[in-house]
Amino acid sequence: MKKICLDLEIYTYQIDFVGHVNNSVYQQWMEIGRTKLLEAVGMPIHAIAERGFVPILVQTNITYKNPLYLGDRVRLELWLSELRAASAILDFRFFNGDNTLIAEAQQKGLFIDRETKRPRRLPTKERELFNAYVISEFSANSNRETAKV
Repeated sequence: MKKICLDLEIYTYQIDFVGHVNNSVYQQWMEIGRTKLLEAVGMPIHAIAERGFVPILVQTNITYKNPLYLGDRVRLELWLSELRAASAILDFRFFNGDNTLIAEAQQKGLFIDRETKRPRRLPTKERELFNAYVISEFSANSNRETAKV
């Protein structure tokens, strides 16, 4: 099983009035991670849209544990903890350069038909593309293969 792993930078415009990375930046980083996951399984957004369906988010939860500051390094890890016929649960962990856990997040995504806006089941062949990134909660902390993108 694999995780998507991204090294991210912090820019001045991401710092809020308190002096640390603004909470909205984490959602932007999660968007980058989801995009990289779709690319890694061979389903980039433009290709999905051409097939008549699109991914949407229906839920986002973020637990902030430590702040990030300008000059810090950030590592994002992403995997799927659940994959169903039309939906998936994505898990995220953010670490600083010292490998300190900064935040944990989870998003629920849904594939919908582009025309009807109703949930659309992924065919087995397409769903199987994601299987390499499905890691149960129990095994998420173990040493798994990490896909650097």
